[in-house]
Amino acid sequence: MATTEEIEWTQSQKRARKEILDWYHDSPKQYFVLAGYAGTGKTTLISRIVNVDLKLEPDVSAMFVTPTGKAATVIIRKGTKAGTVHRLIYQTIEEEYVEIVQGKEVRRRRIVFRKKPDIDSAIKLIIVDEVSMVSDNMLQDLFSFGVKCLLCGDTAQLPPVGGTNTLLSSPDFTLTDIVRQAWDNPIIQIATKARNGERLPYCNLGDPKTGDVHILPASRVDNWHYAEDRKKMLLHADQIIVGRNATRHKINREIRSLLGYDVRNPLPQENEKIICTLNNWETFVDYEERYNLVNGIIGYAHDVRTYEQDIGQLNFRAEFLQDVIADLVFDTGIFLQGEYAYDFGQTVLALSDGSFVPKGDKRGDKDDEALELRLNRFELAHAITCHKAQGSEFDYVAVFDESYAFADKARWLYTAVTRAKKRLFILRGE
Repeated sequence: MATTEEIEWTQSQKRARKEILDWYHDSPKQYFVLAGYAGTGKTTLISRIVNVDLKLEPDVSAMFVTPTGKAATVIIRKGTKAGTVHRLIYQTIEEEYVEIVQGKEVRRRRIVFRKKPDIDSAIKLIIVDEVSMVSDNMLQDLFSFGVKCLLCGDTAQLPPVGGTNTLLSSPDFTLTDIVRQAWDNPIIQIATKARNGERLPYCNLGDPKTGDVHILPASRVDNWHYAEDRKKMLLHADQIIVGRNATRHKINREIRSLLGYDVRNPLPQENEKIICTLNNWETFVDYEERYNLVNGIIGYAHDVRTYEQDIGQLNFRAEFLQDVIADLVFDTGIFLQGEYAYDFGQTVLALSDGSFVPKGDKRGDKDDEALELRLNRFELAHAITCHKAQGSEFDYVAVFDESYAFADKARWLYTAVTRAKKRLFILRGE
C-alpha cells in the first residue's frame, strides 16, 4: 500500500488540506466541516493531516470518534484507535424512578447520561467521522469543551435518527473529485447514480479486482424458476440490507429456513447470526480488549440458554474475530414477545445457585454472592435495515431496494449501496 507521501492527490484534496491546516493553526472558529462523497478520499486525507502535517498522536492529542460503536470499530480495524462521541463527552448514571403499575408505586432503575464536566486536556483535535449521523444537540455538547473539531461526513447519507444535523448542510469544504483508485470501481459508479437520484439500470458490471455489481428485477428472484439464484444470493452475501422491518423479519425467517434452523424456535440458535443493539462499554468481544460490545456489532450466537423472567445467556463471536466471549446475559423478550422485556440499561443479578433475577428482586438481597451484570440486547441479523447498517461496511452486500418507502429515496439507496466494498447485488422493483 502506498504511503500518504506517495499518493497522487486530487486538486480538491490539495485545496482541502490547505484550508484545514490554515483553520487549525490560524482560525478562531472551533470547528471545520469537511464533506465528501464515497470515493473522494476523505479518510486518506485526514490520516495525512493528523499524522504527517500536524503530527498528532491518535487517542492522545487527536481523538477519533464516531456516532456509533460499530462505526468506531471500522476505524479501529484499519489501525486507528477510536471511540464514540457519546463515550467521550457523557458519563452514565444509574438513577431510581417510580412508575405507577396497576395503581401501585413500583421502584425501577434506569441509565441516564450526563455531560462530563471536562475531558482530557491533552486532546488538541477531535475528529468526528460519519458526522451526518450526529445530531445538532450532541454537537453543541461536544463544542462546549472548547476543543477544535474536524467534522467529516457524507452529505448524501441518511440523517441522524430522531434528530437533525444542520452543520453538514453547509460544509466549509466539499471533496468532489473521485480519486483515481475509485474511478474503476463500479460500486462507486452505481453509488454516484443513486446519489443523483437516477434510476439504476439492470446490469452486470465489473470484475473481482475492482468491484462487482449486479442489479436484477426483484420479480426475477421472487419467481420459483430462479429459486436457486435467490438461495445463492441470500446465503453468500456477507450482509442483506432492507428498508422495512416487515421485510427484515420475512427475510430473516427465509434465511433461517434455508440454513436448516428450527423456525418454530424464535431464539437465536447455534452459530446463528445476531446483532448487538445496545452499547455495553464494560464488555469486550476480544481477549486483547480492543473492541467493545457495542450497538451494531454483528456476530454469531453459541450455546444459547434461557431462564425465567425473560433472561437468557449466550456465547458470542464477533464476525471479524475468532475469540468467543462466554456467558453474556441478554433480554430474551424481543425474540419471544417481539419487544424488549427490560428498560434500557437494566442490570440483573447472577445468584450463587446459577439463576438470574432483575436487580431489585428480593432474592438478590438475600444472596451475598450475587453478581451484578449488564443486560445485553441482541436481534437476528441475517437481514438488517439500512439505518442499522449505516456506519458499517461489508465485502459483499445484497440490497432489497425499498427506497420507495422513504421520503428521501436517493439518500436511502446511496447509503445502502455504499455499505459494499467489493461486491454489490441489488434487487430492484420494476
